[in-house]
Parts: sequence; C-alpha cells; structure tokens
Amino acid sequence: MGRRRLLQAGLAGAAATALPLRAQTQGDTLRIGFVSPMSGPLGIFGEGDGHVLDLVRAAAGGSVTAGGKRLKLEFIHKDTQSNPVRAAQVAKELVNADKVDLVLSTSTPETVNPVADVCEAAGIPALSTTSPWEAFYFGRGAKPGEPSPFKWTYHFSFGVGNFARLYADQWSKVATNKKVGMLLPADADGNAIRGLLVPALQKAGFTVVDAGPYQNGVADFSAQIQLFKKEGVEIFNTFPFPPDFAVFWRQAAQRGLAQQVKIVQMAKAGLFAAELDALGALGHGLHAGAYWHRSFPFSSPATGLTCAQLADSYEKASGKPWNQQLGATASLFDAALAAVRACPDAKDRAAMAKSLATLKTETAVGLVDFTAGPVANCTPTGLVGVQWVRAKPGSKAKFDIEIVANADHPRVQTTARMTAYAMGKA
Repeated sequence: MGRRRLLQAGLAGAAATALPLRAQTQGDTLRIGFVSPMSGPLGIFGEGDGHVLDLVRAAAGGSVTAGGKRLKLEFIHKDTQSNPVRAAQVAKELVNADKVDLVLSTSTPETVNPVADVCEAAGIPALSTTSPWEAFYFGRGAKPGEPSPFKWTYHFSFGVGNFARLYADQWSKVATNKKVGMLLPADADGNAIRGLLVPALQKAGFTVVDAGPYQNGVADFSAQIQLFKKEGVEIFNTFPFPPDFAVFWRQAAQRGLAQQVKIVQMAKAGLFAAELDALGALGHGLHAGAYWHRSFPFSSPATGLTCAQLADSYEKASGKPWNQQLGATASLFDAALAAVRACPDAKDRAAMAKSLATLKTETAVGLVDFTAGPVANCTPTGLVGVQWVRAKPGSKAKFDIEIVANADHPRVQTTARMTAYAMGKA
C-alpha cells in the first residue's frame, strides 16, 4: 500500500472511530432549555432566575441519574425580553439549534404559552409554571369538557379556583360593602380571569364591577377610576403588567379612588419589593396573593435549600430583597429533575412526556401532582394572601410582605393579621 493510501486509510479509520464517540457523547448529555423574561416590563419576574439556576447547577454537579444511567446535565437559559414573539423565537432556537431534550419556562402567559406552542408543534417535552393554568390550557385552544389536545406540554401553577378560595377568605378579614372593581387587561390572563373568576366571585356573594378590557401599556385610566368611584367599590382587584399598576394607582390616589377602597388586591403586579419601593407611601397596606414566601415550610430538592435558606442565599448574593419568584423558579427545576429521575429513558421524548404526565413530587411551593388533574396537562398549586407593610429595621427593602390568609394553602402558617388599606398611613 502506498504512503498516500495508507494515510487516507488511517484518517478514514480515525473518523469512523470518532463519529460513534461523538454520537455517544451527545447521547450521554441531557440538555434542558430554560426560558424566562430577564428584561423588559416583565423582567422583574426573571431577576432571580440566574441565581436559582446557578444553585441548581451547583447542586446537580453537572450530572443526573435517570433510568439507572448517569447523564451529563446541561442547562441553556434564554431571555424573552418580555416579548411573546421572542419567546417563541428562542424556544425554536432551543429545539432546532441547541437540540434540547426538555424545555422549561416560567412567568406569565406571555412567556409560557408561546414556548409551549413551539414545543407542542416540535414534539419536545415541556414544563412551565407561574401563570394561571386556565390561561395556559384554554388560552392555547383546549375546550372545556373535551379531551386535552396537548401531548408534550405540561404546566403547574395557581388557577382561578385558587384565587376564588383565596379572595373569599382574605376579603372576609376586613369589613366592606363587597363591591369589587375589576381591572383586567385584554390578554390571556385578563380573558381567563374575566371568564372564570368573575362568575365565581359573584357566586360567593360579591358584586363585580368590570371596567372592561384595556390594552397593556395604556397611560390614562381616568374612565376606569371614574366608574369605580361612581359605583362605590370598596375592593379593587387587578391582573396588570407591573408597570401598568403603578400608573393606575398613582392616578387613583390623585382622583380619590385610593381613599375610597379598603382592599387593594393585586395579582401579576405587586409581587416584588421594588414595585412597592417605587410607590412610596402609596405601597403601604396593599394586598396580593403569593405563590411563594420565605416562610413556606418546604424545601427545594433541586437546590438543596429550605425556603428560608433560598431567600437568604439570594439576598447575600445580590444585595437585594428576596422575591416570590425565587421559590417558583426553584420549584420548576424541582419538578423537572424529579420527572427526569423517574423516567426510564430521559433522552426518549415520549418517555419524558409520560414521566411529566404522571409526576407527583414535593417542591419549594409544595406538592406538584399531575395525577390529580383537573385536566391532563395541568395541576394547580396553592396561594396565600399577603399584605405589604413598612419594613422592620434591618430589612433590605422598604417593605416587607406578611402572610395574612391561608385558606387555599393550609400547610402554610399566617405571619400577621390583615388590615384595611389606608392610603399613606403607617
């Protein structure tokens, strides 16, 4: 054999050996994509996501065992910039370019719905949280009473039933005329709440004044404020983008509505200390629902920390106050890794989807149980009622958040008594 042929044969042999090794290396790595809003108007939700992911990476040590096989573990995090179109775009990048085996997403329908739609179309298992489950399920085309149209996408989070139980309990703690002013945007959250929560509140004995849908980012709420004042509402409930609530509430204070209401119940907004800091005196006494709190009596298996330790870890690393999305994001990794470990072949898409569908595990937010429904692809997690109050000395923020109602999440203890909102009074 000539020198050239010998060399060619040697290179060919080396290539034949290298290709199976490369394929084997890819087959031994489990790639998990993670999509969340790190910037834009919803960026406050993703503020702690990088820290939680760092904790998960450190606790996992770069590997995970599934089906008796040790797999290398790789996470790829992408920012939606609070844009649903970009959320779909980065999900496609994860599927087509990064070749992930599982996609995780969190924080509002503007993130989880477009990501889930991409994964459903591509046949990639996906798990998400922190968005009303009805907005995820019905907002993507499922019909009440009909079989689920989804095979690959799964979601755990609070739902309308959780809000209804929470509000009936929390709103009973302050004497009011039971007239509720509802400010709901023209988006997936607003549509789900309008269609399902409003009737539930009416059934519970509340009179609901719905100001009608509005577009996110609107700058003038004069008409809605005038309506609520005219109708004499003493309870105000809203599900806006965080920046929109600040605009509304400053105008409500200027026009006398803030002095009229006794309960100011926020959802989607009013979840983070920075929002309250920006409101100043108008923030004291505001009410909300919380899907996680540092006082939750649970632990996060994916990070190896208790809820209190998770909050402390973030405060030490960032210099900022803890926020409730820390625990929700941790619970997403808790549930995902539990499903991976329970899967006989985590690299097989169908097996992974089945593992998600039958998942029952404890997380940082409590029990996640897909075997309990209410529909095949979704399961609810509990909410507690909270109230923002001026922070105690030594706190990293101007406001602290106290648990004042727990009917929807009885495993969690209350930390304070709820009081009526009193504008600007300590």
